[in-house]
Formats: sequence, C-alpha cells, structure tokens
Amino acid sequence: MPQPELLSFKSNTNTSPPPPWEVIVLVAHHLDPKALARASCVSKSWYISMSTDHIWQPLCATHYPSLSQLKFADPSISYRRLYAMASIAASRRVKKPNKPQISLENLIFVINLSTKNHLHLHSTVSIAKPGVELDIRQEVFRFDIDVCYKNKYEVLEDMKISWNLILKGWSRVFTMMDCEGKVRFGLGVDGWFSEELPSPGCCSGGYSSGLVADLKLGFCGGGKREVRVDKVSVGILNIVNWRYVSIDDGLRYLQHFLVT
Repeated sequence: MPQPELLSFKSNTNTSPPPPWEVIVLVAHHLDPKALARASCVSKSWYISMSTDHIWQPLCATHYPSLSQLKFADPSISYRRLYAMASIAASRRVKKPNKPQISLENLIFVINLSTKNHLHLHSTVSIAKPGVELDIRQEVFRFDIDVCYKNKYEVLEDMKISWNLILKGWSRVFTMMDCEGKVRFGLGVDGWFSEELPSPGCCSGGYSSGLVADLKLGFCGGGKREVRVDKVSVGILNIVNWRYVSIDDGLRYLQHFLVT
C-alpha cells in the first residue's frame, strides 16, 4: 500500500498552477450566466473574478432591463445578485401550478330557481347534478345543464337564484350565488345573473378575487306567455379578460373553501 507521503507528492506534482487573474476575467466575458455560476464555485478567487459588476451588468440589461435599474435604490447590491433575483422571479412566474386537490367527480351542483310573487316564493327549477354527469365540451369551467320542467311563466317575473356546490359526502358546501332579480321570459332571450366571488385566503373580506359566478337561463315554448326554462348554464368568469377560467383553475379556486 503506498504511503500517504507518496500520494501527497504525486498529487502535488500533477497540480497545475492557477491561470492568471486576467485570463479568468477574459474567459468570463464569453460565458453565459449558468456557466458563470458554475465557474464561480471553483475557488474563492474564481468567485471574485466571475462576480464583478462589469461582467453581470450587461447580462442584467439584456435579460431583465427593468430590474437592472433597481441598483439605484441600493448601490451596494451587485448586478450578480440582481440577476439571480430576477431569474428566480421569472421562473416562478412560469411555473406550472399544482394539480387541484379536487375534481368535478367530487362535486354536486345544486341549483334552485324560484319565482317571487308578492311575498311568496314558488319553486320553479330545482337541480342536483353530480359533476361526473356534466357535459364537458371545452376545457373551461362552464357547463350547460338541461332542464326537463314544463312550468310556464308570466312575461316578467321576479326570481330568486341560488347555486351551491356540495363536496361529495356532504362534508362541505360553498355558495356560488344567492341573489334576486327580474327576468323577462321570451324565446331567444337569456336570463343572466352574476355574483362576485370572494377572494380565497385570510383577506377575503377586503379584496376582490377578480372572479364572478355566472348563471344563464335558456327558454323554450310556444308563445310569449308559454315559455319555460329549458337550460341552465353555470360557470366561473374572470372579469379581467371576461373569459371563463379553465376547469383546473376553477377547481383550484374552489378547493380553498371545500378542502380543509
């Protein structure tokens, strides 16, 4: 077995002298940010050489021009650190969200429409639709539910609308909509209701979620005074771009209220 002294001697004889500092700096100008980060781990001198502002400033200005201007707030912050912060922030913005913890199969859509005559409510349409039975034609949180009721209504009615989502097993309930309004019944006319949804989390009382629960009524019949509800459409609408959210985004929102 060779002696430790011999191993040490052989190791020393194979060690090349470090390159001059000027060469390291010249090479650094030709490296991309990832290569610079790896090279700075070689030694303390390499770290110092590869971390200077005149190397990282053009990289910041090229990749993150707006954030490169943040140095005026604290001149002691290096451009290398600014680049690292900007890179982490950018990666988090494009990171795919986790899959929702619930699915449509875990939900029951409960909808009740009641006509209001003076002080009395008359139940018109009552629906309890398991999410697994919904007709999914697009990957958005909007669903059409056929109604098989033959009730006929006046041309103008006051209505009370409620839409609740029940977690399978009836362990949780979340009210999507509970409102009143007037509906002018008629063929080719949609009755439309919407209600702002609360923001999830601890600040739900003071901030808007940017989402609304959306409910539309479709009618059919043979005359102005012989119409009935034929279809109920429900969904979650994003009021920023006025588009329906995706099914996964809708489920991720709902899990804040339905999952412990």
